[in-house]
Amino acid sequence: MSQDVIDAKVSPTRHLGVLSKMEVNRLLDRSKGDVYRLYRNCSLAVLNYGDFSDDAEALMQRFADFDINIISQERGIKLELSNAPANAFVDGVMIKGVNEHLFSVLRDVVYINDVILDNPKFDLNNSDLITDAVFHIMRNADVLRPGLSPQLVVCWGGHSISRLEYDYTKEVGYQMGLRGLDICTGCGPGAMKGPMKGATVGHAKQRNVDGQYLGITEPGIIAAESPNPIVNELVIMPDIEKRLEAFVRTGHGIVVFPGGVGTAEEILYILGILLHPDNQDIPFPLVFSAPATSKDYFTQIDEFIGATLGKKAQSLYEIVIDDPVKVSRIMTEGMQEVRAYRKANGDAYYFNWMLKIDKIFQHPFEPTHENMRNLQLHKNQESHVLAGALRQMFSGIVSGNVKEDGLRAIKEHGKFEIQGDPDIMQRMDAMLTSFIAQKRMKIDSAEYVPCYTLVK
Repeated sequence: MSQDVIDAKVSPTRHLGVLSKMEVNRLLDRSKGDVYRLYRNCSLAVLNYGDFSDDAEALMQRFADFDINIISQERGIKLELSNAPANAFVDGVMIKGVNEHLFSVLRDVVYINDVILDNPKFDLNNSDLITDAVFHIMRNADVLRPGLSPQLVVCWGGHSISRLEYDYTKEVGYQMGLRGLDICTGCGPGAMKGPMKGATVGHAKQRNVDGQYLGITEPGIIAAESPNPIVNELVIMPDIEKRLEAFVRTGHGIVVFPGGVGTAEEILYILGILLHPDNQDIPFPLVFSAPATSKDYFTQIDEFIGATLGKKAQSLYEIVIDDPVKVSRIMTEGMQEVRAYRKANGDAYYFNWMLKIDKIFQHPFEPTHENMRNLQLHKNQESHVLAGALRQMFSGIVSGNVKEDGLRAIKEHGKFEIQGDPDIMQRMDAMLTSFIAQKRMKIDSAEYVPCYTLVK
């Protein structure tokens, strides 16, 4: 056996001690394949602790012999691992945080496949029932905190960022932690880890031992953004759209740091929601922030938003450069507005039921070559609908860059062809070219080859 793999049997330290025989059999039924493959791949990503890479296909190939089985016994369950990444263990014992993440994967995969999917109660073609499904997944994971006033800040940003940018996200997290704010991210490295790491210090100084470091991911991205060790609550959502909805339903405000196309996707998602006429009065603090050396990133993003979605979209956020204290104060003050609004309107503090999310942001977008060619990227439509189409385009590029299915599609059929309004395409080309030049597309951006062609 290679020195970088290990065989082990592990019991849960916190999550999910019991499964029914039916649940175990369905999960490990390799004749059906899809559920077991999903479970195995997500588990492998969690076990790939500390070895951050955004090449999902390479991870699966490297640990092609990895296997995981469930041992059901009277006193609960154990997981039997074969050829697992050894860096998830210390002296042969699994790191506790990795153990929690591993059993969180099991919990969510079982729940989603047994309770949510193919269940008439959750008609995933119905907007309200999609939201209900998101709520039930989050509640089943026990991450909603109904006894608290709004204090959860979602932090978005790239996993492939410079050390200076990482340190900046950490300082912002520290300042928010000092003010009692909790952190939610996509759970991976870079701008997803930095705010959590900073907040742990801020919380420690304030003797806050109940800090929430919530990580929300989905199967297509988890291998590219394996959970960082600070995440103390991990949730696996079924797809990227439900992941994004979980962020905006459970979070009370958002801070966006520099990133690449994944960050641009997230920006277009939240702007598309806030631009919907039904949401115009709902307070939702939104800040874009970067160190001084990276201010051009948001200058370009801001110009692109203004040119495509207009001044109203630009009015929905504040850009703060090189000022972590100001960011944290905006968020702290924003929490008070959120609390007052929800109290006045009878909405829950822990889940934003009132937010209207259009179907273009809820229904899973499959980035096939045909769907990418047929995106409606023109200005002759409502701004929130255009934001949805732009979000889908960025989502497709993310898939082609790092997701296993997307990488395979590009290898088999060539680059995605993206076409639309000439002005939008020209501005898109400039922005994506700058992302490449700034090495923001992938961790190994020095060797990056675009997975797309813009048809002008």
